[in-house]
Amino acid sequence: MTNVPVLIPRFQGHKILIPDGWPKPSGYSNAIVASGRILVLSGQIGWNEAGVIATGITAQVKQALLNIARLLAEADSGPEALVRLSWYVRDMDEYATHLRDIGAAYRSVMGYFYPAMTLLQVGRLVEPDARVEIDGMAVLPG
Repeated sequence: MTNVPVLIPRFQGHKILIPDGWPKPSGYSNAIVASGRILVLSGQIGWNEAGVIATGITAQVKQALLNIARLLAEADSGPEALVRLSWYVRDMDEYATHLRDIGAAYRSVMGYFYPAMTLLQVGRLVEPDARVEIDGMAVLPG
């Protein structure tokens, strides 16, 4: 198989790789090639600046993504700089049940840009009321 690089609009330094014959992923990328300065994002949960955790997994996902977007903005960047997100959920069935709404929440914050992603179910998160935690990595221009 040959890697076919696809340029991401709005962020010329990143290339999404889709090998010949592979189906186009939906809601994530298999791999991204990038160069520049690395921004590492610690796990973000669904709480706001006052430390109040949103109610329900969809609201927590949206708030965690808003927190990530805020950190990216602090680095004078945006979601298009992301190359990786790791999602940790307390209950995969709960995630799957709300997937359509979670997808809408994702697009409302991040748009239609999808970095490489991993989704894992975990037994517990550090905050007892947290249903999801998302960490990631972004690559900023030179």
